[in-house]
Amino acid sequence: MPCRFRVEAGGASTWSTRVIVAPGALALAASDIAREFRHAFKVVVSDGRVARFHGRRFLGLLGDCGASATMLTFPPGEGSKTREGKARLEDRLFSLGAGRDTVVIALGGGVTGDLAGFLAATWHRGVPVVSIPTSLLAMVDAALGGKTGVDLPGGKNLVGAFHQPVSLWADIRVLQTLPDRPYRAGLAEAVKTAVALDASLFRRLEAEVQPLLARAEPSLLRIVARCLALKGGVVAGDERETGRRAVLNFGHTAAHAIEAATNYRVPHGEAVAIGVVAEARLAERLTGLPREEADRIEALLAAFGLPVRPPRGLDRKRLAAAARRDKKTRGGVVRIVLPERIGLMPRRPDPSVPIDVTRDLLPYLVRN
Repeated sequence: MPCRFRVEAGGASTWSTRVIVAPGALALAASDIAREFRHAFKVVVSDGRVARFHGRRFLGLLGDCGASATMLTFPPGEGSKTREGKARLEDRLFSLGAGRDTVVIALGGGVTGDLAGFLAATWHRGVPVVSIPTSLLAMVDAALGGKTGVDLPGGKNLVGAFHQPVSLWADIRVLQTLPDRPYRAGLAEAVKTAVALDASLFRRLEAEVQPLLARAEPSLLRIVARCLALKGGVVAGDERETGRRAVLNFGHTAAHAIEAATNYRVPHGEAVAIGVVAEARLAERLTGLPREEADRIEALLAAFGLPVRPPRGLDRKRLAAAARRDKKTRGGVVRIVLPERIGLMPRRPDPSVPIDVTRDLLPYLVRN
């Protein structure tokens, strides 16, 4: 059965996102888009690989509903998520005559969501974006929350905008085509969400390691839906990360430093796994996370076949520089959020704590 819910902003914001998680959600999305955006200029943005696996099929599904769309593609990988990559897509939109009646459909993983979302946020000062994640990492985390952007040579996601999708369609059936390594990488974000927000989800992940590795649909449906519901609850109360949303960055300061120090040779999900372990070990000292719980976090990530130690020989200066350029740095001080227990983050309005990168973080990231 499909899982459906709506994420609605609190306070002065008025945005909302419909979320649908189901086997076969790709066809549901096509039908909904054809009806909801009947007269819009529809643009599907995908990387070349996803376009081959799912893009042509999705265009066919739209056609079955009496709608048409134009496909824009870019080379797969983080290297396409740049200002230049976005400009090329903008030039193509301009040549197609796309106007304010455009709807952007982000069909792909986290890179596609970031790039297509930023494109939608700025095209004619903002047009709707529909999110159709095709990777597990995007389904459990990146596709929801409105963070869009591109990378600079010195750091990830330093240029971007908050732009919420009008709807999100997670078709867990498409995960069957995902290669093993990126599939497992997506489980790192599920573990991060559980550590940050829900001890019962963490226990479920521990209990369902084998079904999840086998990509069993009932397990995937439960995990994806729960992760999105948890993230949605946080984002609805703090869209622009002025306070509580920072808990979703657990593990990411270390992860982004590893990505930058390796020129993105370590994929994002694997970097998150390493970063979650590093920051959990730091939490033992700074927030009193029990050692046995840090051990459980490491063991679960390892059970999913994810790396839990950084590569050997990382350059300390590059790691430190990348960590200090992190978006969560305030007034030159790096701040991170660390768990007190699995599923329990500090309850302060600002849950982050300042750290000294060299003293506190680097010991967990440098292996000689």
